[in-house]
Amino acid sequence: MSRKLVNAICRKFPGAEVSDPWGGGHDAWKVGGKMFACIGAVMPGVSVKTDSVETAQMLIDAGVGVKAPYFHRSWVNLPWETAEDELRHRLRTSYDLVRAGLTKKAQAELEADDQKPKARPRRRA
Repeated sequence: MSRKLVNAICRKFPGAEVSDPWGGGHDAWKVGGKMFACIGAVMPGVSVKTDSVETAQMLIDAGVGVKAPYFHRSWVNLPWETAEDELRHRLRTSYDLVRAGLTKKAQAELEADDQKPKARPRRRA
């Protein structure tokens, strides 16, 4: 896993936006203004939200992740060594949790964006 891979995965989620809210090289991925993943400037790996403190502790106990510093106890940090399929699953789960917590209006706007046809690149003759 790498910063580049995490950013490539998150970029594909509808409505996902990246920013560096604290400066110094953080990649904070948000949907509807709420964070679902964060790559720190110093600690290796990516921090993601889980559905509960218990789930986070289970992942920590299983060796999948470690406690995410500066975040609520329901967040875990996945180290760079995390398998790609596990990474994709945890990022998608975190995104879905945060998206589900948005207002109905915000969710409807994201669903409308999902339905828009994607622009296809023009072919040169």
